[in-house]
Amino acid sequence: METGRAASPSAPAGGRDHRPGPALLVIATAQLMVVLDATIVNVALLDIQKAVGFSGSSPEWVVNAYAVTFGGLLLLLLLLLLGGRAGDILDRRRMFVFGLLLFSAASLLGGFATSQSWLLTARAVQGVGQARQLTAVSVPGVRWVGEQLCRITLLPAEHEP
Repeated sequence: METGRAASPSAPAGGRDHRPGPALLVIATAQLMVVLDATIVNVALLDIQKAVGFSGSSPEWVVNAYAVTFGGLLLLLLLLLLGGRAGDILDRRRMFVFGLLLFSAASLLGGFATSQSWLLTARAVQGVGQARQLTAVSVPGVRWVGEQLCRITLLPAEHEP
């Protein structure tokens, strides 16, 4: 049955809007949040040491708990392509949002930490959330971002010989 309306040639299949601007803004904001978190923790490390009662070189683990968890999972997820595969199966957007919410919740819990173990656990969970968030967009997103940048700058996405 025809409704009398012609389909718009610019309308995406499936009815989803694929404008790059909002997606790039969300991804960039999420990465800014991660960088700000790392900066704030490094600047406040002495205050954290006093408030939670770390001694000696133990405050380094506030940074290392996040870095080791994030780096290890990122390496695992990217090398084994589990991040991209999970995104294919479970939807990249959901995986990105899951990682972002996990990172945010762990940040909130870490802000209320009153013990060393609580703070270190929160930092490790932040690393898990960041690795999940980054792998959800990085594996398939590298090509997409490149294509969008080429489109924005009017460069050809692929060079033909």
